[in-house]
Amino acid sequence: MHVATLEREAVSCLEMCNQCGARTTSICSVLPHPELRQLADCATVKTYAPGDLLIREGDTFDHVFNITEGMVMLFKLLGDGRRQVLGFLFKGDFLGLTGGVDYQFGVQALTSVQSCRFPRVPFRRLLLETPRLEEELLSRASDELMSAREHLTLLGRKTAVERVSSFLLYIADREAKVGGAPDLAFLPMTRADMGDFLGLTTETVSRVISSLKRQQVIQLLEHGGVRFLRRADLETSAEAA
Repeated sequence: MHVATLEREAVSCLEMCNQCGARTTSICSVLPHPELRQLADCATVKTYAPGDLLIREGDTFDHVFNITEGMVMLFKLLGDGRRQVLGFLFKGDFLGLTGGVDYQFGVQALTSVQSCRFPRVPFRRLLLETPRLEEELLSRASDELMSAREHLTLLGRKTAVERVSSFLLYIADREAKVGGAPDLAFLPMTRADMGDFLGLTTETVSRVISSLKRQQVIQLLEHGGVRFLRRADLETSAEAA
């Protein structure tokens, strides 16, 4: 292949990265063009329809992912058939910080999802060669640990109203970081998904949401989202029902 062709492909690759909707919020944001090119060279763009699995629990840990569009749900199946939802990832989030030989959880697309998928071994090699990228991933790992601690508090100490209110605020705040409105929470997950994340039954989640609606704290939208009519009251509900 001619050098000119290689240069055109490199420019095209960089243009694609620069036009990516997650460019400013993903791990790529810390990389200058030479290092960004290295990262892009080992990436494969993958798309998923709602309901598709990005990862099956127990599969060999071969790839890591950068979510560039959409929302995914992390979950673990228990031995008795029950399911624990571990969390939700948004545009700009990175998937694959955990170690081990196999994936310890499943990942399902809740919306149409696009991701950059990287082979695990070349990506690890790139981390050793790119200190900025390694530092960014360590920072994100620290954020994940803090989020896990907050989730344990939510499960162990908060009431049903506090849990649901906290969840609605969490979704809105995460979406606001990637350009969403702070008074809107897009909820592509089911009430059962929410319950499996919050440690509540589907009925309890529905009852709390209906109560918040009757109190005119929130408004349910046709596309499955929630608008905050009185965010301050919702924040109070999240702290002390």
